[in-house]
Amino acid sequence: MYTFSNKLKTFSFILMAVGLLGIGYGFLNAPKDIQEVEHLLAAESHGGHGEATHGEATHGESKSSEDAHVGAAEHTTAHDVKEAAEHQEHLNHVLHQLQNKPWAALYVACIFFLLLSMGVLAFYAIQQVAQAGWSPVLFRVMQGLTAYLPVGSVIFFVILIMCGLHFNHLFIWLDPEVVAHDKLIANKAGYLNFPFWIIRAAIFLIGWNLYRYYSAKNCLAQDASNDDSYYKKNFNISAGFLVFFIVTESIMSWDWIMSIDPHWFSTLFGWYVFASFFVSGITAIALVTVYLKSRGFLEHVNTSHIHDLAKFMFGISVFWTYLWFSQFMLIWYANIPEEVTYFITRIQLYNLPFFGAVVMNFLFPLLILMHSDFKRITWVICMVGVVILVGHYLDFFNMIMPGTVGDRWFIGIPEIASVLFFLGLFIYSVFTALTKAPLLPKRNPFIEESKHFHY
Repeated sequence: MYTFSNKLKTFSFILMAVGLLGIGYGFLNAPKDIQEVEHLLAAESHGGHGEATHGEATHGESKSSEDAHVGAAEHTTAHDVKEAAEHQEHLNHVLHQLQNKPWAALYVACIFFLLLSMGVLAFYAIQQVAQAGWSPVLFRVMQGLTAYLPVGSVIFFVILIMCGLHFNHLFIWLDPEVVAHDKLIANKAGYLNFPFWIIRAAIFLIGWNLYRYYSAKNCLAQDASNDDSYYKKNFNISAGFLVFFIVTESIMSWDWIMSIDPHWFSTLFGWYVFASFFVSGITAIALVTVYLKSRGFLEHVNTSHIHDLAKFMFGISVFWTYLWFSQFMLIWYANIPEEVTYFITRIQLYNLPFFGAVVMNFLFPLLILMHSDFKRITWVICMVGVVILVGHYLDFFNMIMPGTVGDRWFIGIPEIASVLFFLGLFIYSVFTALTKAPLLPKRNPFIEESKHFHY
């Protein structure tokens, strides 16, 4: 049985503490009112773009010019009122964006680690249903990684409730004033409304966690059983879960990510989000496996197991790229204004993270993991794995930030602190769970095949 080292536990606590401080700083530093926004915008434009002064009369100004000024004065009041209203609306918009910034940073990190854990759970269920012979020696690693799911689900659900209670403006369709003045969003109100939305979220999270709980329970019970009854139970509930998962995953991606941009939709979006967190989950399995192996555990895990995990990392990275390109190319080529705006915003305002994610999630793993021998070298797996995880965090960042903070994005203290907090919580949850059960499922029917897996 693995022992959770004090150093790793201390490290996870430090990450959480630093993360909490940074998150608190982000919220305290966010502007509280329009006056602060005005000062901020004035500071940004100070010494920048000054306007030309037209109030000085020239020596050659004619009488007709004076008459024109008199005529124009009749429209001054109406023009000023309109300009003041537009300025006020702009200030309110910027205020919401800046107040959203710490919330959006928290949301991106929270959903990334939650879905990473879900990616592991989906991979585990697929291995159960496929009756794979190579992977049972890794089952306890997978179960340990899914131990974050209950904790992450509670935190995420609380954030969703706070969105519905208007603590933030992450989802504009939750604002009754926006819905009243936007026919497109109003037409979706039968689906996009807070009670139905939060009920769906509860069903998804409860369903996923129930499968996680019973599959882990049956796997442990199988060790003490004299037959394969618990293994068969796991097979059946895994098959049912995969049906439930493939439906709820698509709806989840619409509810929790795509509805941030409620004027835009993509029929590929559910698959795209799935590919992103699925490869992240597989990468996490590889990294934790390599770490435990380096500490003297998982004696039956060999380079062939690592090689297979690396093949999945490679293959799903290519699959993600296929979906990324398919979604982007078709929308960009069609050039329909209400669809292409989604990508124009990201290319113009998020150029570096948008194309940087493609390099980190496709080009880098493609060029490194294409070589078969590299899939067996642990330091290569670790390097590529870290790049993939950072790249897919950026992918979620690109999906969520433009619709919440617009051009006010920056990867600063709130964003880094949020990642550190959830990373610390993730490490603590995972490695605590790994201490509670033997790392080898001894009575799995395929365990001997898995122990001697070589090619």
